[in-house]
Amino acid sequence: LSFQVLLKSDAPTGDVLLDETLRHIKATESAETVQTWIELLTGETWNPFKLQYQLRNVRERIAKALVEKGILTTEKQNFLLFDMTTHPVSNATEKQRLVKKLQESVLERWVNDPQRMERRTLALLVLAHSSDVLENVFASLADDKYDVAMNRTKDLLEMDPEVEAAKAKGTEMIWAVLAAFNK
Repeated sequence: LSFQVLLKSDAPTGDVLLDETLRHIKATESAETVQTWIELLTGETWNPFKLQYQLRNVRERIAKALVEKGILTTEKQNFLLFDMTTHPVSNATEKQRLVKKLQESVLERWVNDPQRMERRTLALLVLAHSSDVLENVFASLADDKYDVAMNRTKDLLEMDPEVEAAKAKGTEMIWAVLAAFNK
């Protein structure tokens, strides 16, 4: 699969990283794949011809934005020989809200059809899976509910991204990201 990213609008979003990303996408000579953009925007490419499209210090900038929103805090942790800046969660309520939202989406509000699922919830499930934190999201559930949640999520995430993207307009990028991370 090689979903290509085509720029529909370069109107500013108000988010510094998103706006910088839009400028990079607009500046490319030819359309790039979602996989290529993920590598570029996370700084994980070594292609010397594409280095000008890399975002700099992405993790640090995202952490800083989350600190400014009161979701994370900044601490220095000592690891024997060196100090390291960490960003623990400071707003446990917001974290719990997201965990509860995901748990409910695969239990009480399960629609068994990704086309009928709220796009933001589908995206959150894909990102939690791609970040290897989905098991943590369901860890607080009773064993039987944990099994149901994991099985439903597994079924969803094993769907063919190309088929699902073609069926549900507006979710193409979500399925393309899943396909890129499943490679």
